[in-house]
Amino acid sequence: MKGFLSQKQVEKIKGQYHIGTRIELIHMDDPYVPIESGMRGIINFIDDAGNLHMKWDNGRTLAIVPGEDQFKVIDESHKEVMENEQKQTMRGMNM
Repeated sequence: MKGFLSQKQVEKIKGQYHIGTRIELIHMDDPYVPIESGMRGIINFIDDAGNLHMKWDNGRTLAIVPGEDQFKVIDESHKEVMENEQKQTMRGMNM
């Protein structure tokens, strides 16, 4: 990605990603302070340039640049629902 994003592009990013969204990094092309591939974190805030400022699970904070860095959104809500249902079932069985 070269240059700055337009205001319309930034608004699209802000509409697509939200504070608290879980992200898994696939690849970050930063030779100085990269975050390891596979690291997960949450979006802490989105700046006016469209960068996703992250709080990574390893304690680091470093922004993802959409269009430069590769990442995916993690949908953990289904996993949490399954775990809660399993716990409730086990309680019902007096385990």
